[in-house]
Amino acid sequence: MAELTGRIALVTGGGRGIGRSVALSLASAGADVAVTARSAKELDETAAAIRALGRRAEAIVCDVSERTQVDAMVARVKAALGDPLILVNNAGIAASAKLTDTTDEMWDRMLRVNASGAFYCTRAVLPLMLAAKWGRIVNMASVAGRAGAPYIAAYTASKHALLGLTRAVAAEVASRGITVNAVCPGYVDTEMTDASAANIVKRTGRTEEDARKILEGFSPQGRLMTAPEVAAMTTYLCSDVARGINGQGIVLDGGALQS
Repeated sequence: MAELTGRIALVTGGGRGIGRSVALSLASAGADVAVTARSAKELDETAAAIRALGRRAEAIVCDVSERTQVDAMVARVKAALGDPLILVNNAGIAASAKLTDTTDEMWDRMLRVNASGAFYCTRAVLPLMLAAKWGRIVNMASVAGRAGAPYIAAYTASKHALLGLTRAVAAEVASRGITVNAVCPGYVDTEMTDASAANIVKRTGRTEEDARKILEGFSPQGRLMTAPEVAAMTTYLCSDVARGINGQGIVLDGGALQS
């Protein structure tokens, strides 16, 4: 198991789904954890679960697409817990539309949350990591960051951008004790995948059960990935034993996308 005792982590999008699983996994490994998202209720629930594990927690409402909110949020984390030397950029949104139906607002919002949000958070905490000569950044990308897919052009572009950011920053700080990696899940059994299933039902008229089978069929294992699986990989990447892994986009999809 990864050992993170004494570390302070910041997890964006930490109110539910993958983000909550990551936050709890990091806490189980010994880290104190700050979580941020746009829903105070969900954040408070995650923070309470972290404290139940015996770790300190801070819940902060923040829209990562707004730079000023990010800077204020990081300052609050520092004041409450200390310097966050682990950053998990998990906050993200998804939407499906034909390219010709993709609005400017949809495109801009997708890029601002999924790519710019990670940039703002990384830029805010990186000086702390450089000063400490140690840091771990894990960006929650997607298999859509590794290959194109129809009807999700904005989402795919945003995740490709996130993977590019991962590789560029990894190369920049590799000699400074900092690693930067991305985790690229396939369909994960979360609320976001529930929304994807609902979209299939709406577009095709199929049943919800059929829609979930379609999504499960994207994996050769015939199943959805789970949030704890993604969290376990993320936690490993944040540990000292993973210090040789840098600039990678690690796919978790049961073998559908092989590189």
